[in-house]
Amino acid sequence: MVAALRIAVTGATGFVGGRLLEVAEGRPLTCLTRRAQAPREGVTWVRGDLADAEALDQLCADADAIIHIAGVINGDAAAFEEGNVLGTARLLEAAAKQGVERFVHVSSLAAREPDVSLYGASKRRSEKLVLDSGLDAVVVRPPAVYGPGDRETLELFKMAKRGLVVLPPPGRLSLIHADDLATLLLKLAEGGPSGTILEPDDGTHNGFSHKQFADALGRAVGNNPRSFSMSPGFVRLGARIDSLLRGSKAKLTADRAAYFCHPDWVVRDDRRPSSSFWQPRISADKGLADTAAWYREKAWL
Repeated sequence: MVAALRIAVTGATGFVGGRLLEVAEGRPLTCLTRRAQAPREGVTWVRGDLADAEALDQLCADADAIIHIAGVINGDAAAFEEGNVLGTARLLEAAAKQGVERFVHVSSLAAREPDVSLYGASKRRSEKLVLDSGLDAVVVRPPAVYGPGDRETLELFKMAKRGLVVLPPPGRLSLIHADDLATLLLKLAEGGPSGTILEPDDGTHNGFSHKQFADALGRAVGNNPRSFSMSPGFVRLGARIDSLLRGSKAKLTADRAAYFCHPDWVVRDDRRPSSSFWQPRISADKGLADTAAWYREKAWL
């Protein structure tokens, strides 16, 4: 009998990581966590973070592959550098030291346009570290990720339920359900493309216009919402107001405003994973409807 692949995971306590634990269905995982976690079948928890060299060594010890999901999505330049660049560098060092053979790095479609946002620039630098590391590595750039447990798109569902969805300036985006992304990450941990960048999505050619996305949210919540697009100036103004009101806890930062105002967050066809290797299974309509049902069950919506 072939021994089960030993996979180390960062970011397992976040949204995408949480869905990966669900999809993994008990297969052996070693997961990094800042806080004590309840016992879970198949999961060995390692206390620490991406700044803790000892914890990273422990995480990587005996691992065949690493799925690196953890990162900073909201903050200033220093926070992005520490969490996304230096954290990745330390993990790569530990992986090389412990003889890990495979490294799956979760980046972001934002990395494709590093001049647009500080976040995207930091993810681009992290990608370079991974691809230059000499490890058997692959970079995954997800587009907009949604699914059960996601608090980022929850506000959009709430707007659709209320009947009015406020959108950024006109543009297009691709979507992927977190469970489809998790399935891809686990498959990549076992092998496949190496030394390259993948941009997976739900298979919708040319993605969705913002209006089409708002309409899909409406169908998911059983409503027919109105929607309108803000100008870039209003988005930037909203970011300034949010910063004044909530300070470091602001959701709409200037950096995120710049990201939202970019018109093209559609995956590139030539960077989609080969259909012979992986295919998405969850359409936007089904995935959004299932997510809305999950929100209602949890009394979030």
